[in-house]
Amino acid sequence: MSNNSRSESYAAAGVDITAGYKAVELMKAHIKRTRNEGCLDDVGGFGGCFGLPTGMEEPVLVSGTDGCGTKVKLAILMDKHDTIGIDAVAMCVNDIICCGAKPLFFLDYIACGKNFPEKIATIVGGVAEGCVQSGAALIGGETAEHPGLMPVEDYDLAGFAVGIVDKKKIIDNSTVQEGDVIIALKSSGVHSNGFSLVRKVFDVDNADLHKTYEELGGKSLGETLLTPTKIYVKPVLSLMEKVQVKAISHITGGGFYENIPRSLPQGFSAKIKKDDVQVLPIFSLLQQTGNIPERDMFNTFNMGVGMSIVVSKDEAETAVEVLKAAGEDAYILGEIVKSDEGVILW
Repeated sequence: MSNNSRSESYAAAGVDITAGYKAVELMKAHIKRTRNEGCLDDVGGFGGCFGLPTGMEEPVLVSGTDGCGTKVKLAILMDKHDTIGIDAVAMCVNDIICCGAKPLFFLDYIACGKNFPEKIATIVGGVAEGCVQSGAALIGGETAEHPGLMPVEDYDLAGFAVGIVDKKKIIDNSTVQEGDVIIALKSSGVHSNGFSLVRKVFDVDNADLHKTYEELGGKSLGETLLTPTKIYVKPVLSLMEKVQVKAISHITGGGFYENIPRSLPQGFSAKIKKDDVQVLPIFSLLQQTGNIPERDMFNTFNMGVGMSIVVSKDEAETAVEVLKAAGEDAYILGEIVKSDEGVILW
């Protein structure tokens, strides 16, 4: 950092340039953990450079962008900022793996009312952890200080990922047929969707977020809600090497009813028995506390299923075994039927 790089006038307006430099210095150790063979330069330039891998006949780049929604408010209320970055990465890489793309790199964007370097570095530490879990390199980002636009303690976090897949290996649902099996990959909790409803139901601004619940296995409400989104990249890549993956759905906002049909061809639906869904305790507590209709629950939350995968009936047992060997809690969720309903929950 140059000693000349300081504007007293800008600082008086609420923006401390030197705080930004300090935050970058503090986060470099986190970023270093994510470096992979594609990284070409260090952090601090104007653009992140990345070398594309070789060995594909027709390489296709796949991108995804997202944020963490109002889950960030929970992190602020809990003053716990080390995991929200995992959510930011997960929401992007879990999307691009749905078409079979291996994540290459990630960039984050943090807008804050005031740049507290240690807090920003902690947030980026979570982003780096998400990158490590997904195999992506954190090659850049931006921290923007917005005095007057946001309260001093507030921030928002978003980012985007870029991945790559050989064109012939893109998962495009073209082989989905009646009788195929749907496999569930369990979620780690609420993930990063539906938090506006979660916050309303539990009145989080006034609630004791440190209160523990027997229904949550003795964990506090805040701890349970902040559990980071599970990243499914490496288990899915492993599965793709063993069986033919026909379709994948990342269960985000909109729950079962919106997300599962997005991965299916027209004329086919997912038939799922409600009793076969391994609903996590947090969703039962949420539904009971908020008196939320069952359909709204399945149309808002993941209900314990973070991702669904379609394979042929003949390969279903093998697929579950491969996923379990990769550390996933996977099970048979339902089947594909000819129908225009999208999702049939019975």
